[in-house]
Amino acid sequence: MKSIHFRQTQNEVAVRTQDRLLDALLMNKVEVMMLCGGRGLCATCHVYVTRNPHCLTPMTEREKKTLSLLTSAQPNSRLACQAHVVGEDIEVALPDGLYIESFSDLESLIGKRTKVPILHPVDGRTLIQADKIITRSAIMELKDVDFNFSELKVD
Repeated sequence: MKSIHFRQTQNEVAVRTQDRLLDALLMNKVEVMMLCGGRGLCATCHVYVTRNPHCLTPMTEREKKTLSLLTSAQPNSRLACQAHVVGEDIEVALPDGLYIESFSDLESLIGKRTKVPILHPVDGRTLIQADKIITRSAIMELKDVDFNFSELKVD
């Protein structure tokens, strides 16, 4: 068994060798949307590996391509659905923000103040800054956030 430490919660979970980081997130009850079904096409399982990144499998071309689209990607970014655990004592931090699934998710938040940034699920860009009240006029500018992951093709 290998250990994964989550920086935000200070929790640690044990996973089997070759399990995905995504499995560790789910075992730790981290709400991950997995909009693309774990195919490496979206940003909703994006994490930062803050300790022992060499203890994960190398990035696939699919993962590199998706990460290249993320505005919040850093050198230690990984997609949890694509990274498999091969070593010990990995530490993971989650990006700040809440991914949305569709335009209707934003509509349901009208009039509420967001505590964290609202993020686009494909490219990770900030759609609405933290501590802002979500107004109808603000979300009307964001109608392009609807998409269908089942129509996306994997290269």
